[in-house]
Amino acid sequence: MRNGPGKVIAVLDVGTSKVGALIAEIGDDRAVRVLGTGQRACHGVKRGYVADREKTELAIRQAMDQAERNAGITVDSVFVGFSAGGLDSDVASVEVEIGGHQIEQADLDMVLADGQAGLDPGNRTMLHAQPALYTLDGLQGVMNPIGLHAHRLGVDIHVISADTPPIQNLDLTVRHAHLGVERIVATPVAAGLACLTSEERDLGVALVEMGAGVTNVAVFAGGMLVGLSSIAMGANDITDDVASGLATRREHAERLKCFHGSAVMSPRDNHEMVEVMPMGDEEGVEPGRVTRSQLISIIRQRLDLLIGEIGTRLTEMGFAGPGGRQVVLTGGGAELKGIADFAQGALGRSVRLGRPRGVLGLPDTQSGAGFATLAGLALHAASDVADIRRWQASSQTVTRPQAAGLVGRLMTAFKKSY
Repeated sequence: MRNGPGKVIAVLDVGTSKVGALIAEIGDDRAVRVLGTGQRACHGVKRGYVADREKTELAIRQAMDQAERNAGITVDSVFVGFSAGGLDSDVASVEVEIGGHQIEQADLDMVLADGQAGLDPGNRTMLHAQPALYTLDGLQGVMNPIGLHAHRLGVDIHVISADTPPIQNLDLTVRHAHLGVERIVATPVAAGLACLTSEERDLGVALVEMGAGVTNVAVFAGGMLVGLSSIAMGANDITDDVASGLATRREHAERLKCFHGSAVMSPRDNHEMVEVMPMGDEEGVEPGRVTRSQLISIIRQRLDLLIGEIGTRLTEMGFAGPGGRQVVLTGGGAELKGIADFAQGALGRSVRLGRPRGVLGLPDTQSGAGFATLAGLALHAASDVADIRRWQASSQTVTRPQAAGLVGRLMTAFKKSY
């Protein structure tokens, strides 16, 4: 779908704790301007998967209704984010003989169409199949080969796929809310658009999307996403630890985490007291009191596990050396006070918070890290992203490059810097 000026787009971020909706317009200057937003708590999603269709459908309806009222318009279809585990990133390569002549658009069309013909996700669903870097007679990393001469023209195709049943459940739930589904987008792709600069994506950066139930770790290099891993742990696990450790309800534990919690501790935390509401409903029961340091200790125990697992996944993806120094945290879990400093010390890498950028008119309440994916979905919907699945297939087949394709080449480059 080619989105031009004046086009209205709508997006949904269906997460474990909330559903976010956003309606925007593409201006004459191609800028994305927010017309209306909506948000509702969601109790039908577990670890990013739809577990209760009726509850999730209700949250979608309410969030989109709110966005439509704020925008003053009604939308028929949406772009939807998918954040659950099971996301996988891979790179395929296709190459064709062109006889040494000057490369024209028709040659690009041919190699891209050949790539589409050989893509076979098996029993999985392809969410993205985007052409990345071209190769000319084995020379890698060519951004635009038109006008150059070569005997062989190739392209690396970045494919993101997911388990099919969760995608089908999400698609069905959105459609039951009387909304068409334009496209389902992997949330690391969307969050990367909103939080990362083009230079970061080119030099090498890890984007850690800390959701309520799932943490996605995505590695970017050479201008594109080259590695992806999901961890079934998120901000809700911290809340549950606080609720269990202090014998209080989840609702109160969430407030304690947000208003008094932190990932770093200071000496005065041993003297500052916070009230803890009891678990039961008995009237007249006085709230308990604990030091803020006790609360922070519980939070840090879970963060030790989560950040440790993030470090393990980064190592497994070869994110090391000079090209593996920068980490960006985003998602609702990244709004915990002091988490960037904690992660920087635990990972031994430079860490910053990733807040949404590139979308005009975001409300102040939705301009934090927890809404980066929602903004990124709008940017993705507004862009004319090339996708191999739009090309007419031909008789050529895809061959896998050696050394794990482009991922292997880029990750090897990172490792050589050690």
